[in-house]
Amino acid sequence: MTSVAQPSWPALDVTVLHVPVSDPRVRPLLRELGHEYSTRYGKDAHAEISRYPDEVFTEPYGGLLLLLLERGEPVAGGAFRRYDATTAELKRIWTHSAHRRRGLARRVIDELEREAGTRGYRRIYLTTGPRQPEARGLYLATGYTPLFDTEADPEAIGPLPFEKHLPAEARTARTGKAADL
Repeated sequence: MTSVAQPSWPALDVTVLHVPVSDPRVRPLLRELGHEYSTRYGKDAHAEISRYPDEVFTEPYGGLLLLLLERGEPVAGGAFRRYDATTAELKRIWTHSAHRRRGLARRVIDELEREAGTRGYRRIYLTTGPRQPEARGLYLATGYTPLFDTEADPEAIGPLPFEKHLPAEARTARTGKAADL
């Protein structure tokens, strides 16, 4: 039997915070995402940031926004919103431009999946743009199933949808009992 070495990610000394969109520490996330979208898709792409009202990323609406802080400064973040009764939709996955290639996006996804599971979601859904090959690669590497033909030209598809079913053990409600939505 041959074993394949898993990549060794450096220990990340970060603090995970659940914050409202109005928190000033969210501004770098929104600013850099707006710049990324505009650079890749044109000036109208900045509207993607304001597509959803801020409250969909709060607990009363089934959502969450989190930031990873290192030495008090935001280095990565992401959010989810309620897509349907059993599905959370990941949005706004971001790593600060000065902190990329450190495994922070994986950590954000892990944290979002964990929190979605504790809230009883069974499935994660997300889309990424066709001009974001690094995001596509991240989602494939973290176990997401593409809901599109991976051999087709991404530009011909448009937004690239993915899904991931959360394992039953991940769907443990805050009470410690398995959530059954």
